[in-house]
Amino acid sequence: MDTSQYMSMFLEESMDNLQTLNESLLQLEQEPEDIDKLNEIFRVAHTIKGMAATMGFNQMAELTHKMEDVLSEFRDGQLNVTEKVVTVLFKCLDTLEQMVNNISEGSDKELYIEEIILELESMKETPQKIVEEDEKNKDINLNEYDINVIKQAQDKGFNTYNILIKLSENTLLKSARAFLIFKSLEDFGEIIKSSPSTEDIENENFELEISLVYVSNRKKEEIYSSLMNISEVDKVLVDNINIKAEQSKKVTEKAEEIIADKVEEKIEEKIKNEIKVKEVKTKETTVKKQHQSVRVDLERLDKFMNMVSELVINRTRLEQISLNYKLKDLNETLEQVARTTSDLQDLVMKIRMLPLDVVFNRFPRMVRDLSVELGKEMELIIQGQDTELDRTVIDEIGEPLIHLIRNAADHGVESREERTSKGKEPVGKIRLIAYQEGTKAVIKVEDDGEGINVAKVKAKAERLGIATEGMTDKDIINLIFLQGFSTNEQVTDISGRGVGMDVVKTKISSLGGTVEVTSEKGKGSAFIIRLPLTLQIIQALLVKVGSETMAISLGYIDRVIDFTEDSVKKSNNKEVIIYNGNVIPLIRLNKELKVEALSENKKYTVIVKVGGKNVGLMVDSLLGQQEIVIKPLGKTLQGMKEYIGATILGDGLVTLILDVSALI
Repeated sequence: MDTSQYMSMFLEESMDNLQTLNESLLQLEQEPEDIDKLNEIFRVAHTIKGMAATMGFNQMAELTHKMEDVLSEFRDGQLNVTEKVVTVLFKCLDTLEQMVNNISEGSDKELYIEEIILELESMKETPQKIVEEDEKNKDINLNEYDINVIKQAQDKGFNTYNILIKLSENTLLKSARAFLIFKSLEDFGEIIKSSPSTEDIENENFELEISLVYVSNRKKEEIYSSLMNISEVDKVLVDNINIKAEQSKKVTEKAEEIIADKVEEKIEEKIKNEIKVKEVKTKETTVKKQHQSVRVDLERLDKFMNMVSELVINRTRLEQISLNYKLKDLNETLEQVARTTSDLQDLVMKIRMLPLDVVFNRFPRMVRDLSVELGKEMELIIQGQDTELDRTVIDEIGEPLIHLIRNAADHGVESREERTSKGKEPVGKIRLIAYQEGTKAVIKVEDDGEGINVAKVKAKAERLGIATEGMTDKDIINLIFLQGFSTNEQVTDISGRGVGMDVVKTKISSLGGTVEVTSEKGKGSAFIIRLPLTLQIIQALLVKVGSETMAISLGYIDRVIDFTEDSVKKSNNKEVIIYNGNVIPLIRLNKELKVEALSENKKYTVIVKVGGKNVGLMVDSLLGQQEIVIKPLGKTLQGMKEYIGATILGDGLVTLILDVSALI
């Protein structure tokens, strides 16, 4: 069978299933008695195995099969869910993920799985001792269905009993007495099987003995005393039922066969559905259809976005022409076109949006691994994972967040002993919080650890020749984002190479965002990232710097005020202005960008807010607000950090868009 046409479906399904396994294993480690979670893990692993075998990836199928053997022993109670076993299973998942990535990239590179298989097999060599079957199982014949029901009841924590009841020889109405016995038992549990059958009992077609299989939460003694209290009951024997390992194995194998058949049927059905579109007849009585979705290639979405961007540029151009030539008829049509393009633009933005969950879902496993690696007890609390961001931002934000979480685990959270001595909870907490704030998304990485040592940062800054005089503690702490700045004396595998925080800042700045840090000694630290919801089309203020036109994103602008030379003061040899009693640093854009100023013009100060800090940007004149499309500068101009890109205005002029956070 040619499987190439199903490759993308296989890759997507496999990555989804591996993520599900990651999350489920984490939960199982916390709650080892959760049988439903264990069954879910078993099903997902079986699906991966089935799909890999169908597609001809035998190595992947083999490794998953070995994983199933270990999971099967969990399920049969032969193996305990321990940190060591779960760590080996996580290693398997990482290897499977690497295999899927290799398949996706078209790499023929084979991974060595012998070592992991040996580790998995060693797990099975020391099984827990199985409780032997009670001798009273023989009183009633159990078929495979009965054994399966009993097994499921035991897995869910119920007690299963074999009950033998002997009625008195003087009993007149045996069926009425049996009815009372059944009622007494069914008030607190469920009768799985009876011998003789219920039909024979109703017809009094039985001797004085009744044998039952009973499932209940009650203890042996309670059942015994309640039955002995019924008159005309002469003798009661209550014994536990424990399924033999061989019986359990037989049932498990049967269940596996059924699951395997179902999985294969599901894959075949899914493949057929991909090829053939079914005609669905809708009746008038039919309730509203279920939510339907379509998978779209990301490249097509990018093209769609570019076409909408071009449409916005041409709309602006037409509006400019209409304005120049005062064409009233054209104006009305253009207003309609403007509304339609705005709606289309909003729609494509929403289509491109993805929830942060796709980035956040890898972090619980990462924190668990760090906890084991560092020997610290840590808990990751995630909030706001439904917050949506542009796909481009989603793709890029993972790396900075990984660094911040690793940093919080390594430098922030203290050891259990240290935390206890300070009167803190022994388990350290790392919080990952996201929410929307206006046109920006805010992501916070917080920890309740040691906090940043301001004196240590200040000493390091002075060693590097940075003047810290007049700086607040907050300003000093934010120096950690400078290139090559690290207060960590030792280089570890986790963090502390002195190239961390500046990389985080550079990456976030390239996304048009900002990052700042707040910290309180002994209480913990918080890194706050602010990102634009989208990177393609923004509202901007057009300004003149000298004879050049520039654009500033409205997301940064707090207000615009008139500029006068009298309002400029000097503080620490730097220009500042006083506005509403606040001291605001001033940047003359013409000096910063090396553009000749227009001396005769009235000037303005654009007050921008970046990460809670206000800065004034002096410009020569204001040209008004406009919706602009951000175009990348290309490889040649990549090094120009003062600009995030360029745009084409209505008159065809190419205008640079200032990167406010980089300037500040």
